Amino acid sequence: MNPNSEEILKRIRAALQPWENAIEEKRMFGGTCFLFKGKMCVGETKERLMVRVPSEKMEKLLSNPYVGPMDFTGKPMKEFIFVTTKGFDTEEKLQQWAEIGIEHAKSKLK
Repeated sequence: MNPNSEEILKRIRAALQPWENAIEEKRMFGGTCFLFKGKMCVGETKERLMVRVPSEKMEKLLSNPYVGPMDFTGKPMKEFIFVTTKGFDTEEKLQQWAEIGIEHAKSKLK
């Protein structure tokens, strides 16, 4: 794993601290994902964030210049986005992405 990916993972772990008892780390999608109560919420692959997003927020978030649909096969995955490094270049921005991922995971637990 490259040093930048490891640094991003450290930052994600810090952002997820409020939920640490409910978080599991798992290798997925060619990177590392974090699951909240078994539901994937956020992760890192190739120095990008992967974030699960509530469907009603997708359109608005995709208008962000640092956000794109997450696709590995040429077909976007439902409720997943990639965020480039400029989109989470502060701890505050990273925290917002982590919270969106947690919000999505919680919505799937109902």
